[in-house]
Amino acid sequence: MKKIINIGILGCASIAERSIIPAILNLPKYFKLVAVASRSYEKADKFAKKFNCESVDSYDELIKRTDIDALYIPLPTGLHDEWVNKSIKLGKHIYAEKSVGLTLSQVKKMVDNSIKYNVGLMEGYMFQYHNQHKHLKELLSKGIIGDIRHFSSSFGFPPLDSGNFRYDEKLSGGALMDSAGYPLRAAFFILGDELKVTGASLFRDKITNSSLYGSAYLSGKNGIGASISFGFDNYYQCNYTIWGSKGKITVEKSFTPKPDEIPTFKLETKEDIEIIESEKDNHFEKSFIEFHNIIINKEKREKHYKEILQQSKSLQKINDLTR
Repeated sequence: MKKIINIGILGCASIAERSIIPAILNLPKYFKLVAVASRSYEKADKFAKKFNCESVDSYDELIKRTDIDALYIPLPTGLHDEWVNKSIKLGKHIYAEKSVGLTLSQVKKMVDNSIKYNVGLMEGYMFQYHNQHKHLKELLSKGIIGDIRHFSSSFGFPPLDSGNFRYDEKLSGGALMDSAGYPLRAAFFILGDELKVTGASLFRDKITNSSLYGSAYLSGKNGIGASISFGFDNYYQCNYTIWGSKGKITVEKSFTPKPDEIPTFKLETKEDIEIIESEKDNHFEKSFIEFHNIIINKEKREKHYKEILQQSKSLQKINDLTR
């Protein structure tokens, strides 16, 4: 029988209410939702009543509870340095929303503390756990498009509401720490760990200095590279394309398929253009099953430490190249 992990929610973000807490509640063999905390007791109380758990009116009170094993932290990235590290030092396993830190030095400290205090640390790129990507990799392994020649991916959307915290460079890191992380993670997911950021461009707001949109190029082995684009001031895009020697595959809604949606791939070869259906899946639930795995199996944590550092190092490189 699997050990049931007592989990708390540090912050009443919309993604927690809309997707994460329902996913946790759908995994009763893995997790028990104990409590949710907010800086506003009214907000915490609203969440607690909706999801039948306890409400806590301060982050400190929640992380110090001895009846909680793990925390989901959907706070803005700029608050992670404080609260992720405080929680780790109290022995809590952490699933933090992306990006896990604003700088590489912050992220290194989180990983070092996770190792020191013997806890799991996971970053919220849940799309990787959707069955559509497993299906895609099976197609690639069959040589359906020949040898891979290039990977490209875009994730961006129209302007957000004025005053949205994502525009605050110090609080969220702008588009670089938000939307850029998805196509970057996807590039590593498809092409492997040897990719290195070698070029980048980034547009920053002249008043706030917050990144609004940009692109980057990653170089790999055997001449294979990846190009990514992202932004908060864009026509909506959420896809990646794998270009091969004999064809190409495009995955639409690559990062945001809903649990009740049937994902599709567009396969193009010289003979035909085919739409391939995958299966419905809930990547929020799947990612928390993986979180459970790294909590109860220490040997599974190293992979996530490496991926978190790799992601942060690459985002830092994009930032440095565009200063």
